[in-house]
Order: sequence, then structure tokens, then C-alpha cells
Amino acid sequence: MLLKRLGLPLLGFAVALVLWQAGVTALEKDTPIAAAFAPQQAALALAQMLQGPEIWHDIGLSLRRVGYGLLAAVLIGVPLGVLVGSSKRFAAAAMPLFQLLRMVSPLSWMPLAVMTLGVGDAPVYFLLAFAAVWPILLNTASGVARLDPNWLLLARSLSATRSETVFKVVLPGITADILTGVRLAIGIIWIVLVPAEMLGVSAGLGYFILDARDRLAYNELMAAIVLIGILGFALDWLARAAHARWLHTGR
Repeated sequence: MLLKRLGLPLLGFAVALVLWQAGVTALEKDTPIAAAFAPQQAALALAQMLQGPEIWHDIGLSLRRVGYGLLAAVLIGVPLGVLVGSSKRFAAAAMPLFQLLRMVSPLSWMPLAVMTLGVGDAPVYFLLAFAAVWPILLNTASGVARLDPNWLLLARSLSATRSETVFKVVLPGITADILTGVRLAIGIIWIVLVPAEMLGVSAGLGYFILDARDRLAYNELMAAIVLIGILGFALDWLARAAHARWLHTGR
């Protein structure tokens, strides 16, 4: 059973490796340096990198930035989503603005983020939070709008305060929607992380890619790209697992 479940994914990865190697081989004829991007070179570089402390330091910093950015997005997006979903007036006033801001690429805020927040982690946190807040906000608002109105009527009949209604009825009822938004936010935040870390920081996976390029260590650059994909896959798997666990046990 396990072999059957893993067979097709492994086949997909095998085909990707073959195509990767074929592309490198085709480029090698005119661009000899392309050999450094081959799967074998990347695998050897990745194995060597993982034996040293530097890459683990970069991984830790990147994950910390993702965590802080995601936390800020949740703290902003969930309350705003509840307001949008529960108040038609607030939704009418705020949603056009939110939709406009949502369509602005987070990376376009890079110059302003550096000018106002300086170099370091602060502009990175801002860019990650800005990228992640929209799926959380929209999924939260959608969850509130789909709540059974009888739940809210029951809360009112029991003389529940507004805060009690939100924390004991609304939030438990929309947790699955929030988790869906968080999963989507993780995917977006992980994509924005690398270019954001090329902005005035001296460590992290994005910085590592720039540094590898400057050192002409193209095998390490390719290994870092593979590592970013693996870590992103793992984060998405954790988010999907949390969502599935809530659906099975949280209700």
C-alpha cells in the first residue's frame, strides 16, 4: 500500500531529475559552466553544506522570519477578517481598499520598507506579513459569512457578550477557514522570503543564494534552491496536516 502511494510521486521526481540532467547536458555544449548546475553536483554540495553549521544558521534565521511574519499576518488578518465577515458596512468601506492593496506585489514595497524601517530584519518582517495577511483575511471573512446564523442567535439568547460570541462561537466555528488561509499564506510567504532576504540582511537562505552567486559557487547555489524547495514542501505538509487534523478532531 505504501509503495503504491509513493510510486507515482517518486516517478514524477525521477522524470524531473532526468529532464534536469538533460537540460544541463544540452547547455554544456555552449556553456561549460552549466555542469556546476547538474543534479549530482547539487546533491554533493547539499550533502557537504548540511555537515557544516553555516547553512543551519541560515535555515534557522529564515524560519524565524517566516514565523514572525506569519504571526503578524495572523494577528492582523484574523481580526480584520472577522470584521469584514460580520459587518456589511465595514466590508463595504474596507474591502475595495484591501483588494487594491492585495494586488500590489509585496516586493514593490522593498524601497519604501528600507527607507522607513532601515536595513535588517524589520523590512523583511513587513514584506512577509504584507504578503501573508491577505489569504488569512479573506478566508477568515469567508468563514464568518458562512457561519450558521442560528449559532449567533443562540449566543444572543444566552446573553453572551460580543467578545464571548467572538471567542466562543465565531473563532471555533471558523478555525478550519483560518487554517486554510494560513496554509495559503505559508506558500506565499515562502516565495517572498528569498527576494526579501536579498535586502539588507547578512544571513538567511536568500542571502546565501546571493553569496553563492558572488563566490561563483554555482553548485551550492543550485543546492540552496533544492533545499528551499524541500523546506517549503515540509512547511506546506505541516500546514495540511494541521488542517486535516482539525477537520477530523476539532469539531
